[in-house]
Amino acid sequence: MSVIENGYSENDLKSVLDRIVAFDEESAIRAERHSDNLTKPPGSLGKLEAIARQLAGITGVLWPDLSRKAVIIMAGDHGVCEEGISAFPQAVTPQMVLNFLNGGAAVNVLARHANADVVCVDIGVASDLEHKSLISRKVVRGTRNMVKEPAMTREETIKAIMIGVSIVDEQVKNGVRIFATGEMGIGNTTASAAITAVLAGMSPAQAVGRGTGINDETFARKIDVVQRALTLNKPDQNDPIDVLAKVGGAEIAGLVGVIIGAAANGCPVVIDGYISSTAALIAAKLSERTSPYMIASHLSQEQGHLGLMKSIGLSPLIQLEMRLGEGTGAVLCFHLIDASLKLMQEMATFDSAGISKE
Repeated sequence: MSVIENGYSENDLKSVLDRIVAFDEESAIRAERHSDNLTKPPGSLGKLEAIARQLAGITGVLWPDLSRKAVIIMAGDHGVCEEGISAFPQAVTPQMVLNFLNGGAAVNVLARHANADVVCVDIGVASDLEHKSLISRKVVRGTRNMVKEPAMTREETIKAIMIGVSIVDEQVKNGVRIFATGEMGIGNTTASAAITAVLAGMSPAQAVGRGTGINDETFARKIDVVQRALTLNKPDQNDPIDVLAKVGGAEIAGLVGVIIGAAANGCPVVIDGYISSTAALIAAKLSERTSPYMIASHLSQEQGHLGLMKSIGLSPLIQLEMRLGEGTGAVLCFHLIDASLKLMQEMATFDSAGISKE
């Protein structure tokens, strides 16, 4: 099942985590003071002010240039689909990957609108894919069925994380300064629910959602599948890599690497919905220094998402009842981030406008 032979060690992962610089509180305070001197009541722009403060703390620059944006879409299949937990067949995964590459998916439309690049990575699709724009870094040809055995080995999981890091490193060299997380993989809400149940302290019934729009019978089966997977594999809640390997997915592991890689490069990373947030939770468990680099985009309709966000300490910017994935919510929030920076740069201060603060 393994495809990539030249692996990475846990020491390689530790080296990346060691690269993450602590949040620059001094720069964040400078941004906050500037914001408070703009022609408005302090705090009246709400989360737009909070974004500006966070970006300053991440980059160490009062108003960073984040014009080069990219959404990294990690794609992988899941062996647990054998259990009938999705409304769509596994064949949809490669079909949608090609749709991304040909520019026809929702995330492509939103990325064009936000002037962001779409970077699509085959990290675990079960079938072979070829396209001039595809980045092929296949670790597994789909994960194993987690109700029968662990989804991945620990070695495969580390590889997938490090591939995510390497993708970000490459993009940063090409000038990208802000990232969004995206994914594609039929069955990945089941894997995400299993991870969430372990690491966010939920029951399977609380963590499992409707995913692609399953009926009541399939929903009940999905809860049972998650419970069976946890009972069989006994993932260690104190070891996020163990949890990810046993009940996760290659694309989720890749996104863990994207988040860690962004933090290691001093770049903000916008987290999409439930699956991406699962990766964010694992990244936060691996190093608490990653959390300040994350911007939560939207609240998914998946029922476990709010509790998952709270367990990381993140507050989503918008709630549009979305549950598509792909990175759509994260890319949509690029506009809010741009607006935040524009407001801080272009609004008059009380002094410059000759307006009294008293």
